[in-house]
Amino acid sequence: MVADSGAATAKTRGANGLIPARADDLDQYTATLIEWHDLVRKTRFNIYAGQSNQREIMQMTTMAVLNRRIDQDILTALSGATQDTSTAQTMSLSLAMYALAILGNNAVPLDGNISAVISPAAHAYLMQTKEFASADYVNNKPFSGMLTMFRWSSVNWIVHPNISGKATSAEELYMYHKDSMGHACDITGVDSKVGYDEEQDYSWARATAFMGSKLLQNEGIVNINHDGSAYAAA
Repeated sequence: MVADSGAATAKTRGANGLIPARADDLDQYTATLIEWHDLVRKTRFNIYAGQSNQREIMQMTTMAVLNRRIDQDILTALSGATQDTSTAQTMSLSLAMYALAILGNNAVPLDGNISAVISPAAHAYLMQTKEFASADYVNNKPFSGMLTMFRWSSVNWIVHPNISGKATSAEELYMYHKDSMGHACDITGVDSKVGYDEEQDYSWARATAFMGSKLLQNEGIVNINHDGSAYAAA
């Protein structure tokens, strides 16, 4: 359920002395859950010959694959947003504020729930921006520890390695409010199992989840068209 007051404004009493009534703007969206799995197998000999705990490794990698699916599911839903920053350019203070201004023009609240998903290239450009990296402007020290998530200008910045168009002149980055994007998952049904097949003498690990993502409010999402080609491998 997405609920707001629409474009309603406060009213004075009518000529009849009564306060005009209105209805809330309510929208019910449906997120279709899809089953997602990852299954890995290893023979007993491969487990015997492998280094470290191979059964534990199998379980860890299946969960990593499932988590990547969650990210991709959300990124795919974000790609349906129609607002963007026009021609692709390299990340800068101006580009970041441009995206934030678009949200502000849509009355999206700067309440700490705005996030931006950016590429490694966009992060590299930000690290060279004095307003981001200089102690004259910020309290944190970005060069003291390379994190994949940080907070700057009231926005949670997430560096993601699998955004669309990565390392090209057509990277798709996103800035969005938490309420504009929904991700549904059957939490109690998330399954991570490890087992052994005696007949065929192999071990297996499987991770399963039922989930789906849904764009809820287009006004709360901005596609930042970014040129990351200068940071592609030679």
